[in-house]
Amino acid sequence: MKKRVVTVMAALVLLTTMMTPVFADSKSASVAIGADNTESQLKTIYGFFGIKRGDVEETIVTNADEREYLDGLVSLDKIGSLALSSVYVQEKDTGGIDLKTNNIDWVTDDMYEAALLTAGIENAKVIVAAYTPVSGTGALTGIYKAYEAATGTVLDEEAKTTAVEEVVVTGELQDAIGDDAVNIINSLKGEIAQTKTMSDDEIRQLIEETATKYDTVLDSQQIEEILVLVNKFNELNMDPDTFIKLAQASQGSVGFFANVQSFFQDIEGFFSGLFAGDK
Repeated sequence: MKKRVVTVMAALVLLTTMMTPVFADSKSASVAIGADNTESQLKTIYGFFGIKRGDVEETIVTNADEREYLDGLVSLDKIGSLALSSVYVQEKDTGGIDLKTNNIDWVTDDMYEAALLTAGIENAKVIVAAYTPVSGTGALTGIYKAYEAATGTVLDEEAKTTAVEEVVVTGELQDAIGDDAVNIINSLKGEIAQTKTMSDDEIRQLIEETATKYDTVLDSQQIEEILVLVNKFNELNMDPDTFIKLAQASQGSVGFFANVQSFFQDIEGFFSGLFAGDK
């Protein structure tokens, strides 16, 4: 029995060693707060961030800032007249996007992550929060500001604008067809190497074929909106393999934590059997 316990403890140590690097490379951080929040509301938001106000640099995002990217792209009811979304961004060296949301009811986590990659943000811890449910469309402006403040870098303006359009197109598509909307857009982003040299008609055909893979039929308007977005992806100065590699990394992390869950279930079964045998 002693040998079996030692084996289990060694496995737990190995698991801890494997997981440690995920949390070991954090760097500078910054917060961008919606200008129309009250002090009480900000206290709630900072509670979501898990830090105290003043712990990190803080910048302000106004509704005018949000409209700079959103005007003409999304309905006024989703933009609103107040800047309430706030974000916490912490720079990371590796590990991809670690994103959480609180009280965001239209933009999904997957939509944010995909858009951040488009904007050029590959490694960061991001928390998007509001004191009350909001659409979350304006939060990308805050993410840009906080990321640039935390890292001292300036994101490409065309990439930032395209990322906002991506969120809008994906969100409207999701309203129509469901969660596969983000999968369709991400799949098309992985085809940039091919779409850069395709005609519009060839891209339209690829869009339809991609939708079919997800058992989805798109109408002509949806195809045209996606076509415009794909052509904007094609104009960005990025490595065509970026999205494929990052998608594979994301899938790998999902598989890793699924294996972790299975591991602990095995441990539970082991100890159940171990102590049952000692009765």
